[in-house]
Amino acid sequence: MGLSISMGSAALSFADTWAVLTGNGTPLQQTLILELRLPRTLSAFATGGLLAVAGALMQVLLRNPLADPYILGLSGGAAVGALLAMLAGLAGALVSGSAFAGALLATMLVFGLAHGTGSWTPSRLLLTGVVVAAGWGAIITLILAMSPARQLPGMLYWLMGDLSHAGNPAPALALLVLVCALVLPLGRSLNVLARGPLQAAALGVTVRPLEWLIYVLASVLTAAAVSMAGSIGFVGLVVPHMLRLVLGNDQRLILPACALAGGTLLVLADTLARVVIAPEQLPVGVITALLGVPTFLYLLYRSR
Repeated sequence: MGLSISMGSAALSFADTWAVLTGNGTPLQQTLILELRLPRTLSAFATGGLLAVAGALMQVLLRNPLADPYILGLSGGAAVGALLAMLAGLAGALVSGSAFAGALLATMLVFGLAHGTGSWTPSRLLLTGVVVAAGWGAIITLILAMSPARQLPGMLYWLMGDLSHAGNPAPALALLVLVCALVLPLGRSLNVLARGPLQAAALGVTVRPLEWLIYVLASVLTAAAVSMAGSIGFVGLVVPHMLRLVLGNDQRLILPACALAGGTLLVLADTLARVVIAPEQLPVGVITALLGVPTFLYLLYRSR
């Protein structure tokens, strides 16, 4: 985070950064760090942590290492909400609010369709999410095709992940801390659930309420992250899997490690997005893919 605050189109030394954080520094340096870089860095950390924890929870719920926060169509619903708000001429918090509402609508839609007249299973939930995500993708394409040319750049940047308009990071950070505090006491139950519902029930775990709790928490985390920074891929898939290769499969270690590693990954990715072609900026989602894919493949190769 210190590196992220110091680097950018106008580079600052660590001494200058420390001076600003301790109440000194020039007015220009204070504006640059306290009003521009620090909120963006904290937003990147919160978003990465939210996505990584949501990914870890989804992989436990679906018992599938390839599950991630976007596989159930949540990002598609959020993207439709945000793009409709942009098309209506809204901006700022209204776009984020529309994205959050779209993600929650997608959550209820997938859960309702997967549940049907009986109970849902991981495979049924997964298939429903994939189909609903395809439907959201078609609606996104339709919106982009009908949008005026002047609005397309902002829409495309949002779809690729953009932290330049992230806003106040405090609610997302508070949500990340709250959810970690809530799920850590459930670590043993999550470890058992990852081995299958029958074994978990035999060992005294109340399976259905725990599955509902995981689904709701993962959905809220994803909705909060997407509404803040747009669609950023690979964090929720790569980070939990990388940590599992290194730390094992104990959720009491994996979940807090995901919060830290996911936040760190996105902070580094956003720093690169700001400095690679400075003063121009890249979408942070491009950087997460370029960093995440080779790192993931290398760790997977080493673990064979």
